[in-house]
Amino acid sequence: MLSLDVMLTFFAAALLIGIAPGPDNIFVLTQSALYGMGAGVATTLGLVTGLCVHTTAVALGIAVIFQTSPLAFTLLKVIGAAYLLWLARLSFRAGATRADDAETAAGAAGRGADFPGYAALYRRGIVMNVTNPKVSIFFLAFLPQFCTPARGSVALQVFSLGGLFILATIVVFCSVAALGGRLAVWFNRSATGQIVIQRLAGCVFIGLALALLFTGNT
Repeated sequence: MLSLDVMLTFFAAALLIGIAPGPDNIFVLTQSALYGMGAGVATTLGLVTGLCVHTTAVALGIAVIFQTSPLAFTLLKVIGAAYLLWLARLSFRAGATRADDAETAAGAAGRGADFPGYAALYRRGIVMNVTNPKVSIFFLAFLPQFCTPARGSVALQVFSLGGLFILATIVVFCSVAALGGRLAVWFNRSATGQIVIQRLAGCVFIGLALALLFTGNT
């Protein structure tokens, strides 16, 4: 069982990590700036679902594979980079869509609506997070530092810490989504503004893809 001091220290550290600029919070900001706060929240929920996968991988020891196998690490990050490039392609091809008309656009099946829908954004968040092996390696290095075998099952401690990290991530990323939602209102005042943010989002996706592709496993 984790002590209150350990949990508070870990939660504070997790908040600071979430605030620091990184691929995930930039991804949330981009999606919410494109489609509104709700889109950022949906993306956040997808990202934290991915964190559940990474937490489980660390607890069960699976994450070690990505640290010790260059092939597994490279394969996963290539898949992640390819997915981000695909999102970039969608952004560059997208037209203008008002964020406050997102639900209407989402229901306009077959009419070329740019808004992908909240379920799709949720899935994007999952894929974005799960296909980044650096997250598993980070968890593998970070979570065990707060575990002590004398307190009981290390696996249960890892799951508890993962839950706290997820909670901190939700707090930070939903705040980022709120900021992005304000940006969406500003950009959606004109079709030109919406197209500009779509193109900027495409550039962000390309940057994230390159950063992931050229990252190492150390």
